[in-house]
Amino acid sequence: MWVELILLVKPLTLFMALAVVLGALGGLAAIAIPVLGAQALVLGLAGDTAAWPAPFDFSSAALLGLAVLCGLARGIFRYGEQTCNHYIAFKLLALIREKLFAALRRLCPAKLEGRERGDLIAVLTSDIELLEVFYAHTVSPVAIALVTAAAVALFVGLYHPLFALVALLGHGAVGAVLPLLASRRMSAGQVRLREEGGRFAAFYLDSLRGLPELLQFGRGAERRREIGRRTDEADALRGQLNFQEGIVGGVAGFLVTAFSLLALTAGCLLYQAGLTGSGGVVVPVVAIFSSFGPALALSALSASLPGVLASGRRVLALLREEPETPDIVGGENPDFSGAESRNLSFSYGGEEVLRDLSLKLEKGRITGITGRSGAGKSTFLKLLMRFWRPPAETLFISGREIERINTARLRALEGFMTQETDLFHASIRENILIGRPEATAAEVVAAAKKAALHDFVLTLPDGYETQVGELGSTLSGGERQRISLARAFLHDAPLLLLDEPTSNLDSLNEGVILKALREEGAGRTVALISHRRSTLRVADAVYSVKN
Repeated sequence: MWVELILLVKPLTLFMALAVVLGALGGLAAIAIPVLGAQALVLGLAGDTAAWPAPFDFSSAALLGLAVLCGLARGIFRYGEQTCNHYIAFKLLALIREKLFAALRRLCPAKLEGRERGDLIAVLTSDIELLEVFYAHTVSPVAIALVTAAAVALFVGLYHPLFALVALLGHGAVGAVLPLLASRRMSAGQVRLREEGGRFAAFYLDSLRGLPELLQFGRGAERRREIGRRTDEADALRGQLNFQEGIVGGVAGFLVTAFSLLALTAGCLLYQAGLTGSGGVVVPVVAIFSSFGPALALSALSASLPGVLASGRRVLALLREEPETPDIVGGENPDFSGAESRNLSFSYGGEEVLRDLSLKLEKGRITGITGRSGAGKSTFLKLLMRFWRPPAETLFISGREIERINTARLRALEGFMTQETDLFHASIRENILIGRPEATAAEVVAAAKKAALHDFVLTLPDGYETQVGELGSTLSGGERQRISLARAFLHDAPLLLLDEPTSNLDSLNEGVILKALREEGAGRTVALISHRRSTLRVADAVYSVKN
């Protein structure tokens, strides 16, 4: 999974490399400040010029001047590193959101049927936001820690290889071993917290949408207690993880102190053996003690990284998921001359929905379809839209098997109105234009008139610019249904699939819509699902779907 997440950085490799270089330079500049100060102190107090393992003879004043310059450089390098990291993170978050929306479009509706909307919202919001920690605070810090550890080991190794060994062991323990052990210990809890967060989001969203019903039936207090219980469980789990995070921080501090003392002990032994001078003890010990910043940053990540990786798994799982009906390209683009099913049987979820359904949708005619709820009527229309994949040689458009027709062409030939009307938080005009974005204002009005919507819109203060609210909350069920029907009319496809288009309408509006359907004449073929006898009277032929 690490590789898959890192590969997403591929379009921004240059910025990532720049972030690592600037971060490493900034880290080394920060380490150089106390090292140069220690060298100046040794030089000034003991006159030990051998403390600097290079052919340079700096005065104390020059060394202090270099330390000041390193301080200024540290700020510049740090700013550049953070700018690059956050540019990478936010740019990638935008790309990932775009990829996820494209993935959802491919998966919809077959693979999204029954999935909790709240959980999907959690993936699209909080899970993606957590990935910012991975890209801005994980990828380059790991590389920076490796570069810093290697540079410090080389530097102190110039005094004696024993210092290099201590430095490598210390950095490995604080920046690698401790984070790995802590991540394993905390991983299950972080994964559980992310999963529970998705379920809680779904539960809370249901509670908000169903608030009127909860109040009506006196279930509000019970629901509130359940929200409180789930919140308490999440808080308890967070408390456990925070406690473990505190332990990790304490252990990291102990290891830094322990390895610094080990470096000091090694220096004292070398000094007693006459293998180094006083400066050869002070400078390497200060360098080692000052170099643990990048390693400590990695150990701090051990608390959040399991949660970040859990979010990464959820995001990648959605990106990897294969659609039930991938788009067909390179197929045929026929004109519409009718549709037909031949002995169509279909099952999903282990349950047979349709068995041996044979019917024709003749061009220019209205075909009514009726039957008990659950008989498979809506499923038949969704199969015509190729939302699910029908069995071979069972479903045909213009004499071609539906699997041979390009998906874009198929959707252009069909206009579909579902039982559930989904409206966007926009104006009435914008919601109707979903059917055909390039339509003119006159065409929008004509579609609204066919859907018995126009007169209602004229009564609104802002007319077609009236905002419908979230999920169309400011409108009644019948008004939302007529907007959906206006979309279908505006789409202007030769085959119109209508699933209970008048279920929420009064008889007057029903009559207007049926009159519009009849006036479509030979230019439009209609498949009309309804339980209403008054609606089905407009049909030229009626099929009853049973068993």
